[in-house]
Amino acid sequence: MSKSGTFDSSLAGYELRLRIIERENAGRALNGGLVGLEKESLRTSPDGMLSVLPHPVALGSPLSHPWITTDYSEALLELITPPLPDSQKALDFLLDLHAYVYKRLGGETLWSTSMPCVVAGESRIPIASYGTSNAGRMKHIYRVGLGHRYGRVMQVIAGVHFNYSVPEALWGSLLAREGGGVERREFVDESYMGLIRNLQRYGWLIPYLFGASPAICKSFFGDRPTQMPEFDDGTYYEPFATSLRMGDIGYQNQKEESVGIKACYRSLESYTESLSKAIETPARPWEEIGVKVGGEWRQLNANVLQIENEYYSTVRPKQLLDGLEKPTLALKRRGIRYVELRSPDVNAFHPVGMDASQLYFLEALMLFCLLADSPAIGAVEAREIDLNLQRTAHQGRKPGLQLSRDQREVSLRRWAEDLLDAMQPLCELMDQSGGGGLYSDALAEQRCKVDDPALTPSARMLAEMRTNDESFHAFAWRISRQHAAYFRERRLNDTFVARLDEQARISLHEQERLEADTSESFDNFLAAYFAQQ
Repeated sequence: MSKSGTFDSSLAGYELRLRIIERENAGRALNGGLVGLEKESLRTSPDGMLSVLPHPVALGSPLSHPWITTDYSEALLELITPPLPDSQKALDFLLDLHAYVYKRLGGETLWSTSMPCVVAGESRIPIASYGTSNAGRMKHIYRVGLGHRYGRVMQVIAGVHFNYSVPEALWGSLLAREGGGVERREFVDESYMGLIRNLQRYGWLIPYLFGASPAICKSFFGDRPTQMPEFDDGTYYEPFATSLRMGDIGYQNQKEESVGIKACYRSLESYTESLSKAIETPARPWEEIGVKVGGEWRQLNANVLQIENEYYSTVRPKQLLDGLEKPTLALKRRGIRYVELRSPDVNAFHPVGMDASQLYFLEALMLFCLLADSPAIGAVEAREIDLNLQRTAHQGRKPGLQLSRDQREVSLRRWAEDLLDAMQPLCELMDQSGGGGLYSDALAEQRCKVDDPALTPSARMLAEMRTNDESFHAFAWRISRQHAAYFRERRLNDTFVARLDEQARISLHEQERLEADTSESFDNFLAAYFAQQ
């Protein structure tokens, strides 16, 4: 392996765990983790502009549909797969979801990049509506608050979320050797938090390999000034950028220094406590907005965070919610169920925004981060993590780019090679245990991108724009229409269509049921929600 410094010693525990797993023929425990995907896409009108039409009724209710909903905007569609025991199965389900949606979109098209299409000002971005029930109003008002706090344009940047649960068999194997007498839930929670800390340490690798937002339509900035270079009359870009979405122009909680927040990842308890404190602590800039002004709700509250979901992070611990249960409370009650990785961009070169190779690599990366030693993150390392992510997002393909590792400069390429070298035996073991070469092939594909930055999605996007003399909008619109044609021609299983049709009907009936219940005022509903203990 090509390793150096303290990074070498940090892998000692990881390499020992791998050897034990291999010696005990427990390699199959590495396979079978549950994978779920979430994909955001803006709906665009036939002229390539942001759609101002409501969410199609034929798709069901975004309030209660488990797989087809909306994110910030009425036009920002979010497609969600259930957790599935194989990355390819999750990808296939998402492909079919897209095809199903396209058969009900009429003349609209799904935008195929993370950075948005032409945006005609903040007021032309419709905030998602979820009906008149208390739960629906809460979801809408939360988004109204995001618009007041950070601006609506920031909220229509799209991404892909990769959700992963560690295989149950692996927990049994690790607990038997390293549990030290602790309860299973405590061991699982501690291990997941270690995985999350390592994903933060090495998270800069994801925008380098999969970043696909090096350019942006000028309409994104409106009248705001920017120092970003011009690509052409309609496009700003950064020559070596990988993911502007993950850079300074993206949605961050540090918009105002006085309301900046950093969650603590030392333990699950410290994580939930730090978020709970932010939800309960007033913030002067948000107080100036007002909460309920002239009978109109502007935000759910004037605290640092309205709810947990407002905290932007590249990775989150997650637990399934019981109804309208607060996410922090679900984590406290039942621990961590899975990890949500939020940093991947929408890959414009694949119809669904990601490919199987990417998913197999992310699976292996999750397991690497689980098995590697993961000490607590101190203040110095936290600054390094932020610095490395920003450098990679804005300059990741710059020749000789240096990152900070253990307070020493190291080239991005060298560190990436170190990480991929370390993952090699893990991928081989996963292949021997049922992966059939998929994990090693995925790793090899990422090695090629490290060796040649021109192979990264961000570089390919800029190269196509130059070759075709296209603006960002022209490139994205062309790709979006190509993907639309693919999905409109994709054949769907009749059983799948019937299942989705039935789910749409169920979701609409559930929304009607909730709206028929007028026994509690919205003020009391909201107070009860935040009073949960």
